[in-house]
Amino acid sequence: MKLMSRNLHEKSSVRLALGLGKAMASAACVLALLLFVHAAPAGAPVADSSIGPWPSRSGELQIRYSSNLEPPIINRMHSWVLYVATLEGMPIADAELSVDGGMPEHDHGLPTQPRVTRYLGDGKYLLEGMRFHMPGDWEILVSIDIPGKQDVVVISLTL
Repeated sequence: MKLMSRNLHEKSSVRLALGLGKAMASAACVLALLLFVHAAPAGAPVADSSIGPWPSRSGELQIRYSSNLEPPIINRMHSWVLYVATLEGMPIADAELSVDGGMPEHDHGLPTQPRVTRYLGDGKYLLEGMRFHMPGDWEILVSIDIPGKQDVVVISLTL
């Protein structure tokens, strides 16, 4: 009887330890998420992580971008900050941007309809709704409309 009681007590102790371990791991994940969320606003990666530049078709403008998910993960929604500037690096404010794209080799577009949702200042624009649904070669077309000029930048990516 004492042996059975002892075995039940040991099993309960193991279950309790496993439960505490899971709780601590969950708490650590929540803490890491909170630190990430408060360290940088959603969708606003730091400029140091920007990728590019890609010149526009006219050769007068350029775009760099940074993502809140780098490298991109297949089928995961994420956002970008687009940095629009002249070739000399002067930020472009008050541009209207639209984004399209797809996989030219597969003859299909993006699985989502990403949209520039706001201007962040200093030539930075928040692009939300990015998602890639398969690995391969992608082209992201960014149309730039500024007073007196329309231009396009093609961002080529391989996932």
